[in-house]
Amino acid sequence: MAKQLYNVTVLVEHARVEEWLSYMTKEHILDVMNTGCFETFKLNRLKFVDEKDGLSFAVQYVAPSEQKLQEYMGTHAPALQEDHKSKFGESALAFRTIMEILHESK
Repeated sequence: MAKQLYNVTVLVEHARVEEWLSYMTKEHILDVMNTGCFETFKLNRLKFVDEKDGLSFAVQYVAPSEQKLQEYMGTHAPALQEDHKSKFGESALAFRTIMEILHESK
């Protein structure tokens, strides 16, 4: 079974960046990890991109299997995404991608 990379890219308005980063590091990412569906995560800032509308971030979560990722998507994601949307609305726009990890270093 191949591991799965769940990537959430978010464009955050300049005025809300500090608040969003605090929420992500103190609440949201912990809530996602506490679902038991992911092994690790990384919070990244995109560089060398247009920043006129805000700063872009990518949160990457690694699931041990497609089954665990599907469990997250079906059971946990809707409420967690709604919480994020209710707190930030249009000031933190997210899009999600899923990738299968074919090879990684140890």
